[in-house]
Amino acid sequence: MNAARQDDDSVSLMLDDLITWAIVGLSDNPARTAHSIALLLQQRGKRIVPIHPSAQTVHGEQGYATLAEVPFPIDVVDVFRRSEDAGEFADQAVAIGAKAVWFQLGVIDEDAFERTTAAGVAMVMDTCPAIEWRKRGV
Repeated sequence: MNAARQDDDSVSLMLDDLITWAIVGLSDNPARTAHSIALLLQQRGKRIVPIHPSAQTVHGEQGYATLAEVPFPIDVVDVFRRSEDAGEFADQAVAIGAKAVWFQLGVIDEDAFERTTAAGVAMVMDTCPAIEWRKRGV
């Protein structure tokens, strides 16, 4: 993994400055990693927005079937999908004007990274907010 894919400035921007996180793949299934990471994000002062085809309400937040349906600005699009499916969500993040894209641990798409950062949108991949906060001692 190229260390640039976990650029400290991009990680800091997302964890420290950006508030509204759309979480692609978040459902009300507590056994899924997205569920616990969404709760952690809330505990750290982030607003979560579940993005899932069934548009479920999760952790008290209304879900939406697609990113395009969210009626307010999104800062970070956090993707919990397989690598082969993740790139389309990076493209959608750029299209809706998100400030950043986060691909979770194990989610890697180099082409999507190049397209997203070329569009001026910060991006990290193959890491998790919990890991990055732990690295910072938070």
